[in-house]
Amino acid sequence: MKEFHFIECFEIKELLGKKADDVEELLELIEEVPSDSIYYHTHSYFLRHFYLTGPYPNDFANWVAIQVRDRVLGEKLGIVMPTGDKSLEDLRNELIEIIDNYLSTMKITPAVVSGQAFYFMQSRIIEVHTGITVNNLEEFVEVLKIIDASAIYNHVFEARVRDWQGRSDFSIWLDEILHTTELSKKLEMIDCYMYSLEGLRNKLIDLCKQELKK
Repeated sequence: MKEFHFIECFEIKELLGKKADDVEELLELIEEVPSDSIYYHTHSYFLRHFYLTGPYPNDFANWVAIQVRDRVLGEKLGIVMPTGDKSLEDLRNELIEIIDNYLSTMKITPAVVSGQAFYFMQSRIIEVHTGITVNNLEEFVEVLKIIDASAIYNHVFEARVRDWQGRSDFSIWLDEILHTTELSKKLEMIDCYMYSLEGLRNKLIDLCKQELKK
């Protein structure tokens, strides 16, 4: 198809009934929870933050840094990025290795003193077809301005792990259909994990507008 079809999404959440009060319990539960829980606390972290993200790009790092008040481990866990080239098991193993290595150097297990426990959730992403299609870059920009932010999550974050394509739906369409290869590459160079969804929206619009001015 030559048209780009905008698809929004929403998240079905489920509380697993598992919680961690210290980092050792966090490690044990990361090892056993279903992969949908790893997804919720890493990938879909960005879907829940339209305007502002926490200091780190996953729930584990933010909990350790803010509730446990262990900034060192928070920084270490903060490097775990849910990029398209990593499976959920890759993310799980990366988290396990970081926490396990850190605990091996500690005499006392870091724990919550006055903060909140970590509650494990799991989720699934459900797509919602908007019926909105565009045929050129001008139309694309206009829809980007008004489309629900969940569509940006679906076409950028979710798309990169969908079928292991490794690129956003936007980039693929701009490259293969509109043949704006340079713009497509610029979109792929954006470190989307450094932005909220609204911040990413603005960045995408700016790059497209620069292309239209040429």
